[in-house]
Amino acid sequence: MRRRRSWAAVAAIATATAAGCGFGAGESSEGEATLTVTRDYGAERLLEASEAEPPESRTVIRMLDSAADLTTRYGGGFVHSIDGIEGTLENGRSVDWFFFVNGIESSTGAAEVAVRGGDRIWWDYRDWTDALRTPAVVGSWPEPFAQRSAQAAADPVTVECHIDGRACDEVTDRLEQAGVEAPIEASAAPGSGNAPGPRVLVGTWNRIGDDPVAALLDGGPQASGVFARFENRSLITLDAGAEPSARLGVASGLVAALRRSSEQPTWLVTGTDVEGVERAVRLLDADHLTDRYAVAASPRNELALPTQGPR
Repeated sequence: MRRRRSWAAVAAIATATAAGCGFGAGESSEGEATLTVTRDYGAERLLEASEAEPPESRTVIRMLDSAADLTTRYGGGFVHSIDGIEGTLENGRSVDWFFFVNGIESSTGAAEVAVRGGDRIWWDYRDWTDALRTPAVVGSWPEPFAQRSAQAAADPVTVECHIDGRACDEVTDRLEQAGVEAPIEASAAPGSGNAPGPRVLVGTWNRIGDDPVAALLDGGPQASGVFARFENRSLITLDAGAEPSARLGVASGLVAALRRSSEQPTWLVTGTDVEGVERAVRLLDADHLTDRYAVAASPRNELALPTQGPR
């Protein structure tokens, strides 16, 4: 079981006044937006807050400013510190704040991203020396699949199946429990990765590793944002310095999110073998994925990635 220490009580953000806003709030969007602030790849939760029916003028930085003390740079569009924790250079390693919207790292500044009801906003303070970008993460489950803040029809979600047995059915069952309809798409060979909506790639690594999105894993964290790789039928986990921390053998699984450019994210539910894939499937819920960039599991233990040492 993960142990997390909360540095702040759960905050309820009033919808009345937008920080620094000199004009009307505008129309509201239905649903509740949530805000999470963590550090060290989600290892420690610092703050959580929510806002019901955020107005159209609400941006990511305004929502954060309503819940925490900020300092900014570059005209107010770049967050430098949150509650006194600031970006810095420590022993030659760069540490800073990054944010995700519905499990996707934003390529746009926080002052330019609107918040809608249903959005899951996640800020994390992390060492980015060995992974400048982490394009997608698993820690906002059931996003990006649920698409609760979608203004139009939701993009289709598909489960691309490359394994025999019930693993793919169980993936669709877990998505259905989260309110997501995701048909199984059987395929003899991994696809192009350029799907119209988010997809879940299910299969042993030797079956899916040639997929053009899954293959990013072979390039290390700088290419994929994921601190793990497969090697000789083993799953190698990495620490935040991109150094190997464990070699997981038979029956080991991985759940990770990848994304190329502006394409929809691809989630990997994979493993060293069939049993490893089945173990990965069992990680598809909020208890296992919340606040995590990726997660690995062996018959002996479960590891948040990158590994942080004992918690």
